Amino acid sequence: MDIVQAIIIGIIEGFTEFLPISSTGHMIVASEFLGIEKSAVMDAYMVIIQFAAILAVMLLYRDKINLNEIALWQKIMAAFLPLAIIGFLLKDWVKEIFVPSTVAWMFIIGGIIFIIVEHFHKDEEKIAKEVEDVSWFQAMSIGFGQVLSLVPGTSRAGSTIIAGMLSGVNRKASTEFSFLLAIPVMMAVSGYDLLKHYDEFVGADLTAFMVGFVVAFVVAYITIKLFIVFLQRFTFVAFGIYRIIFGIILLMIL
Repeated sequence: MDIVQAIIIGIIEGFTEFLPISSTGHMIVASEFLGIEKSAVMDAYMVIIQFAAILAVMLLYRDKINLNEIALWQKIMAAFLPLAIIGFLLKDWVKEIFVPSTVAWMFIIGGIIFIIVEHFHKDEEKIAKEVEDVSWFQAMSIGFGQVLSLVPGTSRAGSTIIAGMLSGVNRKASTEFSFLLAIPVMMAVSGYDLLKHYDEFVGADLTAFMVGFVVAFVVAYITIKLFIVFLQRFTFVAFGIYRIIFGIILLMIL
């Protein structure tokens, strides 16, 4: 993987990781287009850029990462447990269904769900309007909703945001809870992958890795800020439509 490929993949990771459009599907298309074969080195590179995305969230929400927010983090860690436990038990099954056709169909199904949920959602009627207002029931609903992201193409952000909205949380608070929940999730995944692919960093093009890290961090930081601004004026319908179109295109490519 050269520097140009590293930059493109870094941009895609930073832009799609926290949006409800699944980074997996976009990575499949981008890798195919760029001629990048799946390899241990590529897996190691993904660890690097995912860690960059985590840092972007932590920097943006650094005011939430302190002992004064202990109640919030207790709920976040509780919401993390369903995915951690079920994901560990079903990890082999997830590998078996990780095929492009599954990703494409989950794009389409997820898009339809977003459009349906938005049709009935009334943001002003929701009780939880700030991330600190999320109740234990809502936090666990989001946590179990996140389990659906084990199916490739579902989108971790998408499943958690939808679960939050269905449990009585408004769009902004659901999205911010999803961002914060990504910290323990991605730290666990990245930490595991780092240990798994540690040897692949030896002899790899570290220049490309570092460039990708910076690109993914900057793009993720900007994307998250703009996404919150977007939600103050618009709904998730556009993302639902995009998912359906992208899923259809992916099926056509396949």
